[in-house]
Amino acid sequence: MLFSAILTMIRGGSVDLGSVIAQILSTLFIIVFILPLHECAHGWMAVKLGDMTPKYDKRITLNPLASIDPMGALCLLLFGYGWAKPVQVNPRNFRNPKTGMAIVALAGPLSNIIAALIGSIIFVPVALFGGNGALIGFILTFLSSYIVINISLAAFNLIPLPPLDGSRIVAAFLSDRAMYAYYKYQNIIVMVFFFAMMSGALSTPLNIVEGFIQNVIFFIAKLPYMLLGII
Repeated sequence: MLFSAILTMIRGGSVDLGSVIAQILSTLFIIVFILPLHECAHGWMAVKLGDMTPKYDKRITLNPLASIDPMGALCLLLFGYGWAKPVQVNPRNFRNPKTGMAIVALAGPLSNIIAALIGSIIFVPVALFGGNGALIGFILTFLSSYIVINISLAAFNLIPLPPLDGSRIVAAFLSDRAMYAYYKYQNIIVMVFFFAMMSGALSTPLNIVEGFIQNVIFFIAKLPYMLLGII
């Protein structure tokens, strides 16, 4: 992301300015439109399952002002991973609190996967029929960055560690005692997780998950052209 481009320039390397601008614009698009969608998906699902808290908090909205976290947005712009203001949910309002929280948690990453799929559906015909002009190259770089960031956000949030969405999904399969212990050490887990991210220890498993999601998404996007014999 932007941090990598900055490091490259500091070390005397060269960067493609057009590609960097396209990546910045795609990231800003995600910050303004997709991060709010992610949080709105959490809130919408919670309301559907019986918890009106997000509705009372006015979080069933795509208004970026309700969702953008400045630090999370900056991290997304610099490193490709970020966050928004979390939607508050009261699991006691669900018929089955643990299952309800798992479904609500899954809604966020699923919104990113759907967003990436839509981007891929646009990307494929542009790549096939758009030609080789500079404008087409810029559009493809924008879409590619948009798709990759959405997939990264989905995979990142599915990590089964507090406070990420994946922890809520895993909690549905734990006993109450195990779940209590799971969250009791949340602060320590977050610190360990942070250092693991910085050291690159999570790069390989994240890359595997991201690669799998990307392959499935592009297979779906290419399928109509494959059936028509274009690809």
